[in-house]
Amino acid sequence: MTRPVPADASGDRDGVDAETQLPVGVGPWPGGPDAWPDDPRYDPQLLADGDRRNVVDHYRYWRLEAIVADLDEHRHPFHVAIENWQHDMNIGSIVRSANAFGAAEVHIVGRRRWNRRGAMVTDRYQHVRHHEDVASFAAWARENDLPIVAVDNVPGSVPVDRADLPERAVLMFGQEGPGLSPEAVAAASVVVEITQYGSTRSINASAAGAVVMYEWCRRWAR
Repeated sequence: MTRPVPADASGDRDGVDAETQLPVGVGPWPGGPDAWPDDPRYDPQLLADGDRRNVVDHYRYWRLEAIVADLDEHRHPFHVAIENWQHDMNIGSIVRSANAFGAAEVHIVGRRRWNRRGAMVTDRYQHVRHHEDVASFAAWARENDLPIVAVDNVPGSVPVDRADLPERAVLMFGQEGPGLSPEAVAAASVVVEITQYGSTRSINASAAGAVVMYEWCRRWAR
């Protein structure tokens, strides 16, 4: 089956390019209903109207449920956890990176409500679980035999490029500014940091998340 070539697969949110504010994605499937693929993964509404979502070409016209099911077949065995005490906008961006790097699940620790703006609707495709506090999250991690890898530049932290980064693990990130809580650091099997070469003490939390997830993928992704 030959799929239509996307007119524009760019854009940071569904339907609209972040810079030009013009529609992105692909239009209706060429040839009308008689040419539609006979495949239950495809959404008739998207085939008829076009698919303006920010998804890779492989998933164009697919139903949301079909995309999630396909992702579940090859998600990586690392999880991502984020402390949520200050309604930090970086949480959404970390969720977006978790989706991009194929994380098994994202864990929100603390407040149940979190700022989804930075996720750019990728949370629709990513499993997200809530934990009331660090203690309940740490108990969950122990029950599932997942060591916690805390990411923060605190005394005793190990550069992530030289650290033991397990294949099955939870990468835990803190809030912009204060970083991880003492409880989160205490619950971790190891604390890693990102080596920096400039004058600033730290980098943006969402940027740190992407760096560490990429480092995991560099070692373990197949």
